[in-house]
Amino acid sequence: MNTLPSAATLAPTALIDSDHPGVVAFARQHAQGRDDRERAVALYLAVRDQFRYDPYRIDLSPEGMRASSVLAQGSGWCVPKAALMAAVCRAAGLHARLGYADVRNHLSTERLRQTMQTDVFIWHGYADIWLGGQWVKATPAFNIELCDKFGLLPLAFDGLNDSIYHPFDKAGNRHMEYVNQRGTFDDMPLAQIVQDFKTVYSGWMAENDPLQNASFEQDVQRETL
Repeated sequence: MNTLPSAATLAPTALIDSDHPGVVAFARQHAQGRDDRERAVALYLAVRDQFRYDPYRIDLSPEGMRASSVLAQGSGWCVPKAALMAAVCRAAGLHARLGYADVRNHLSTERLRQTMQTDVFIWHGYADIWLGGQWVKATPAFNIELCDKFGLLPLAFDGLNDSIYHPFDKAGNRHMEYVNQRGTFDDMPLAQIVQDFKTVYSGWMAENDPLQNASFEQDVQRETL
């Protein structure tokens, strides 16, 4: 739905903390360009590539999920990285919100598949940015180094067209398939995300998380040699 932006899509929240000093500084540094579209593209590339994608380190607490946590850690998975994208856009005066979908991931590590017991990633996050009179999807999850190692096509974003996961990788193998759209939100629906993760990924969310001491990058490297 192409609903118009509102005050809510520009305001800071506890999780899209666009008023955090680090978020403000990051936006000021990277939101460079002649117009809103160029500024949004510059922010997208900075969020995508300056923070490693790491699905092994999932902290579903408010502290672990807020946008500024990605800045502090130097890494994040799709949901907090999307929150950071929305936050830096808002800090730069660009209307932004969050969108979510369930995706079937055909290219995962064996350790992650065994832990999740499914190839469906629920509540995959992306940012939705108001540019040129329309909402445009931006998915800053996979950093360029990971794409190169994993043989993935990097996600481009031009501020005009939706940036969503490619269905195939560089070799033509199945990569991502969108199986359910959950819609867009002015703030992160964290309580619902936590509830659904505990239901769907009960083994993963247990106290003895089998991914806790593992390295996503090392597993990727091992399986792509």
